[in-house]
Amino acid sequence: MTTALSVPCPECAGTLEVRPDVLAAEIVVCGQCSSELEVVATGPVVLALAPEVEEDWGE
Repeated sequence: MTTALSVPCPECAGTLEVRPDVLAAEIVVCGQCSSELEVVATGPVVLALAPEVEEDWGE
């Protein structure tokens, strides 16, 4: 059995539970503020707001 890690949300300062085997660049969603967060580091786990997906309009 693996124990989830508690990580603070950079948007609302709430606590997220993430898997210990989470990967860099993975997207997680805060259960309190619904922000999409990107894992920017894994040792220790660091989260940042996920970048907005922009249309490239075929460029």
